[in-house]
Amino acid sequence: MTEEQKKVNRSLAGIAGIVAAATIISKVVGLVRQVAIGAAFGTDAIAEAYNFAYIIPGFLLILLGGVNGPFYSAIVSVLAKRKKEEAAPLVETMTTLVGCVLLVVTILLVVFAGNILDLTTPGLNQRPDGELIRTIAVQQLRIMAPIAVLAGLIGIGFGTLNVANQYWLPSISPLLSSITVVIAVGFLWLQLGSNIYATENVIYSGSILAVGTTAGAVLQWGVQLVAQAKIGMGSFRLRFDFNQPAVKEVMKIMLPATFSSGMLYINWQINSIFASYIAGAASGLNYANLLVQTPLGVISNIVLVPLLPIFSRLTDPQDWGELKQRIRQGLILSAFTMLPLGAIMIALSQPIVSIVYKRGAFDQNASNLVASLLVAYGVGMFVYLARDVLIRVFYALGDGDTPFRISLFNILLNVVLDLIFIKSFGAPGLVLATVGVNLSSTLMLLYLLNRKLHGLPWIEWSLPILGLTAASFAGGISSFAALQVVQRFIVVKENMLTLLFELAVAGFIGLLVFGAIASVMKLPEIDTFVVRMRQKILKK
Repeated sequence: MTEEQKKVNRSLAGIAGIVAAATIISKVVGLVRQVAIGAAFGTDAIAEAYNFAYIIPGFLLILLGGVNGPFYSAIVSVLAKRKKEEAAPLVETMTTLVGCVLLVVTILLVVFAGNILDLTTPGLNQRPDGELIRTIAVQQLRIMAPIAVLAGLIGIGFGTLNVANQYWLPSISPLLSSITVVIAVGFLWLQLGSNIYATENVIYSGSILAVGTTAGAVLQWGVQLVAQAKIGMGSFRLRFDFNQPAVKEVMKIMLPATFSSGMLYINWQINSIFASYIAGAASGLNYANLLVQTPLGVISNIVLVPLLPIFSRLTDPQDWGELKQRIRQGLILSAFTMLPLGAIMIALSQPIVSIVYKRGAFDQNASNLVASLLVAYGVGMFVYLARDVLIRVFYALGDGDTPFRISLFNILLNVVLDLIFIKSFGAPGLVLATVGVNLSSTLMLLYLLNRKLHGLPWIEWSLPILGLTAASFAGGISSFAALQVVQRFIVVKENMLTLLFELAVAGFIGLLVFGAIASVMKLPEIDTFVVRMRQKILKK
């Protein structure tokens, strides 16, 4: 390994350590937020309404404002190739342009909130609680509509700060939104107590929940804006220089990338339409999704945030050899982290859900529903992250059209898979359909990337991933077997402590089995990354 490669690996591990620590804190607080919502509202009318109302604002926050989203990716891809003094005019111009466009979207959400919900939740018309849920959701959507503008500005801020090697603040800032929601739920309990479910209070309670969500997005953007201004990379200033070449370069990547990622919203909305026919499905999907996104968000940031600038610097054909090595690194790290995690989630879904959510209004029926959804999510965790790695390669190469075309095809595929799986599996079928779409995307992206880069070492990449898959399967089986032994011969009465004991023992055994098998494979990407991360943690 050359000195330059060692330097890059040290840098990669260092950035990953910062991102991991910040994201873990943010994700844990996000999980606390969801636990608070679950304990207060369970899967009843307020929670159902909130999940339907939050679909558009929440998706925009993930799509436009999230780390690794199209706005972030476009800003990083362009700013990484430019001098720091060129950043402020570009960032301020993009902020102005994006803010104006998304302000129109916000106004449309406010004006047509009722029509949007009628279109996106047709199943409510066939449910006895449908009218109440719709009324609450309309009010919540109008309150949360400004998140549309904030999402775009947050995404630009994420990319700007990361280019300036500011990784801590962007990764930790989402916890502000979670904190404000927890405060809103706490305020409702202090003010209303058990009367939170009274008919005269449900709309008010739903509105306070929405206010807390919007306030969090405002704070998240505000702290980023202050940080940008301090380092001289853009402030809250209107700038209309839309014809500068850098703006056109950003838009060339951003527009197709946004449309491509936006296709995920259509798939998400298709799932929501089906979910509106199943009582509790919308809130159940949200609870299960957060359990998945908590570790997935941490790991995806560790893998993707450091790699995207590297991808962007290796786009010249003479650098494609190293680019392929970095793609392999991203895929193998994705498999190394996601495959065993998914296997353990499948094996230990019941104790995981019970520990996190089962309290207050979140009863056994809700727990069973979310556990079944968690199993379905666990099946597809690797292809979810692998797809994102490959998409970032296309963005770095300045090609946002290919992921967009693939996403268009997957809309039809998602509908077909929903219709097939929901009949056999019910609500978990919606998740399995999403897994099928992600698998389809991953395979098509690999095939097209093979053509674009004049060949990929398929066998060299496939064998270690297959090995990690087998190791994960063994780890999952071991976890499940250990859980059965503990429940049958050791635990007498189930409570929080015994659940934690079951989860700790079974999870440890599963990871131990996986780690033992994976270590025999001696994959250089994993060995190097683990050593660097260990050094970083010990140094801290």
